[in-house]
Amino acid sequence: MIEKKLAIIDWGIGGISVYKLVKEQLGVSVIYLSDTGATPYGKLPRRELADRLDQVIAFLKTFGVTHLVIGCNAASTAIPDLDAEGIVIEGMIETAIVATLKFNPSRLAVIGGRRTILSGVYRKGFAAHGVSIEQRIAQPLSGLIESGDVGSEDLRYEAKRILNPIRNSSHILLACTHYPAIAGVLAEFVSSNTKFIDPAESIVKKITRWKLPTGGNDIFLTTGDPKAMKPSAMLAFDVDLPTVRSVTI
Repeated sequence: MIEKKLAIIDWGIGGISVYKLVKEQLGVSVIYLSDTGATPYGKLPRRELADRLDQVIAFLKTFGVTHLVIGCNAASTAIPDLDAEGIVIEGMIETAIVATLKFNPSRLAVIGGRRTILSGVYRKGFAAHGVSIEQRIAQPLSGLIESGDVGSEDLRYEAKRILNPIRNSSHILLACTHYPAIAGVLAEFVSSNTKFIDPAESIVKKITRWKLPTGGNDIFLTTGDPKAMKPSAMLAFDVDLPTVRSVTI
């Protein structure tokens, strides 16, 4: 029997928010790959994004990966186009929609990266359940968080600008895994009754069903700068990464 092995990928450190919960709740070993050496996923045309993700998946298979979480909403929009042979893939979008509907939101807003919002994937997904949404592109926030910024004046300015039109929403879906790192800042610029929805908990529940083996060492890989990844992960998610290896894909 092939031993199950889990990987989490994201363009940057956003998926660390999912990794952190996986470690706290399941204790399974993880291979985490940050693809910051590539063009940001949100800027790639869909076909090019799918091709890049297929390359990343093929690379991870050489590590024996059998189960994969794509901890990135932009990348998750390309899942239908991926070569998933020999690997189980879970993305963010479907899980986020199901998790959000459980709250029965009366006025729902979604904030996410440019590709995520402009793809219409959330608008169509919620419309299929009779729920209309308001959307805001929050691309500057993920860029700032990626650099380790979780509280500067620039970040607060962008948060206020982005959230002001939706500040009275009953619920706001965080459609980017970076955003939970600044949930406290975001709360400053919305109504006291507004609730933020982070779908990471629901992703971990799905992973539980995979019955992955516990224990083992984690591996952190990046196509970008490993020296930049470590401090950003600590500042954003309070996760002290072990050695981060530089790889080429």
